Amino acid sequence: MYLYYSKQTYLHYLWFLKVSDIQARSAVLSWNLSVSSQNGESQSLTPDIHVMIILGHFINCPLSFRISATSSSIKESVSELVSFTTESCEPDPPAAPKLINRTKNSLSLQWKSSNDNGSKITNFLLEWDEGKSGAFIECYYGNLKQYKLTKLSPATKYLLRLAAKNDIGMSGFSDTVAYYTAGIVPSPPLPPQFIEAGVTWLSLKWSPPNGMSSDDSLTYTLDMEEEDSGYGFQPKYNGEELSCTLKNLRRNTSYKFRLSACNNEGKSIPSEVVEYSTIPDKPGPPSKPSVKGKIHSHTVKVTWDPPKNNGGSDISKYFLEISETLIGSNWVVVYSGCMREHVCDHLKPGTSYRLRVSCVSKGGESPASDVLTVQTSAVPPGPCHAPCLKTVDSLNTTESLFQAVNIAGVGLFGDIGVVTTPASVPAAVSVLHLLEEDQMGIPCYLSACLAIQWEEPCCHGSDVIGYNIEYGEKQLVTVGRVTSHILENLHADTLYRIRIQAINNFGVGPFSHSIKAKTKPLPPDPPHLECVVFSYQSLKLKWGEGPSRALITNPTQFNLQMEDKFGRFVTVYSGPCHTYKVQRLNESTTYYFKIQAYIDAGEGEFSEVYAFTTIRSPPVSLKAPKVNQVGENICEITWEPLQSMKIDSIVYILQLASGREVDQVYKGSETSFHFTNFQTNCEYRFRVCAGRQYHDSTGLQELYGPYSPSTVFSSQKQELVPQCTHSTAKFAKIKKMLNDERFAAFLLLVGFAVVAILFAFVIQYFVIK
Repeated sequence: MYLYYSKQTYLHYLWFLKVSDIQARSAVLSWNLSVSSQNGESQSLTPDIHVMIILGHFINCPLSFRISATSSSIKESVSELVSFTTESCEPDPPAAPKLINRTKNSLSLQWKSSNDNGSKITNFLLEWDEGKSGAFIECYYGNLKQYKLTKLSPATKYLLRLAAKNDIGMSGFSDTVAYYTAGIVPSPPLPPQFIEAGVTWLSLKWSPPNGMSSDDSLTYTLDMEEEDSGYGFQPKYNGEELSCTLKNLRRNTSYKFRLSACNNEGKSIPSEVVEYSTIPDKPGPPSKPSVKGKIHSHTVKVTWDPPKNNGGSDISKYFLEISETLIGSNWVVVYSGCMREHVCDHLKPGTSYRLRVSCVSKGGESPASDVLTVQTSAVPPGPCHAPCLKTVDSLNTTESLFQAVNIAGVGLFGDIGVVTTPASVPAAVSVLHLLEEDQMGIPCYLSACLAIQWEEPCCHGSDVIGYNIEYGEKQLVTVGRVTSHILENLHADTLYRIRIQAINNFGVGPFSHSIKAKTKPLPPDPPHLECVVFSYQSLKLKWGEGPSRALITNPTQFNLQMEDKFGRFVTVYSGPCHTYKVQRLNESTTYYFKIQAYIDAGEGEFSEVYAFTTIRSPPVSLKAPKVNQVGENICEITWEPLQSMKIDSIVYILQLASGREVDQVYKGSETSFHFTNFQTNCEYRFRVCAGRQYHDSTGLQELYGPYSPSTVFSSQKQELVPQCTHSTAKFAKIKKMLNDERFAAFLLLVGFAVVAILFAFVIQYFVIK
């Protein structure tokens, strides 16, 4: 504080400064200023001054003050320093509580402490309006900094405020905040309702879901699916309105709709699907009518096409209008219906008429088409008088009548006139054609003959007595009064040009038109026949060159015959294939075959007789042999005998397998064998097969069947000897080798079975069929 005094006699200032009424945010400063002179006298310049200082945020804070004064005559004077500490007070108002979690029935709040102003905060006061927007009441009082309000209503607004308390007092309340409890997803609304439809738009409305009012904060999503679009439902509207108009739609098209409601908690299940359609547009004009057929004097038949634009719906009716005047609007409807042609009758001859067409559909009535102008024909002239004719020497009498013709048409015939013309050569044959094979009365080879037929022409007063037939290089054959003939001794596979002329007593008439006919090719020669696969119960035969199975149409067919037990040849195959498998045959038997080829022209000759013989069948597999030990070092192997096969003798081969070695121990006609000198405590395997002995041109031959399953024989154990350990180890080794061989034999057997089945399927499908 600066004070100025004008007199120059004073030397300096004297201060008196004190502090009183100290509060938390203010204090009162008092001071007095006096001036001392050169002679030691002092004088008070001002009365006691009391000033309240607002300290603001300096609460519970040590402060120091001093005051100074100055003038133009002396130096600045500063008072002594006065120190004091402000008092504590209630806390500052805290910040509004924050929402950390919410559910449908609870709100979890959290807050922070405010400035305690020198006294520690001991409690917090939380107040709310109970969701009624009324007066605030206490809902929590305590020292915690969070609280959970429970048992609340869903989707409800709650107002809250917070205050802090210390030992001095309660703070002011924070700003009021509003928090909502979680709501529930809206229930499915009712389907949207139809208001109005246009050609390219639809207006729909809807109402809030049950339990919701129009004041609730809801948005609506309207989904639409276009018929046959393949895109499914697509959103077309999203907003808070309870109606909308969808534009840019297709005319006369069905659309499916569904509605969903949405709030802060989510989206409802869509409503049921409803279907509404836009209306069709009115069709465009049909095409200009046109005349169909001839215009008559009293009738005309007109036709028209449907409009290019039907407005999106089918045409239900057409209207045909006619006007007799060439100008004006005097139109009369002469036809209405769904047909697109009409015969206009009761017209006036030689008169011009205008015609136009319109149509109607669900969308309305179309404009009229372009106008067609027609003029009916004039009336033809009347009948002529009977002609005046002269009689001449003749053999034929002809009745004649005449009619007059003008630009309008042809008149009626006049009276009949009779005239007799002289006889002449016959007229040309007008109908001449080739006969097919099934139309011929007698059999003939189509490769060497052609059958033709014609109709007798007009004789011109003299009966027809015969015909000249010209064919090939102007070869001529004359036949009697017939209407068909077979040309014989022709060349095979040759094109002929044929024409005919009639003959009477006055001469030959003109030739008819020519026809072209081709003889069939000669039947093919028989192919060479051979046997490519011999078996004891089948023979696979092959002939000619070509696929074994007919994959395309083959013009050449084959007839394969086999001699039966009565000496007759019967057909066993007929078709286009080049192979055939004859089955169910007997072994070692000769069979006789012959073959012929045929085409549409006829059958060729049979080939020479071929003889093929089936092979002998091998003996069947025997059962596993039986092994019995009959002595200390002797065992007997027996097997079932095999019946004789025709006149062939049966022999047997017995094999012994020990480890990987297989030895033949017997061959002969007996069905048993004694095996000796085998080691004890060892395992042996025996198997047997049967064979047949026969004679052919090269001498004695043998044909063996498959081996039987093996029989395992273990020699009896003897008393232990020093070699026991060696024998046991050898036996274990032999047993392991036998197990490996059994497994390998089983895999080999399965492989052969699979291959045999595949071959059988291939032969059945590609050869037999």
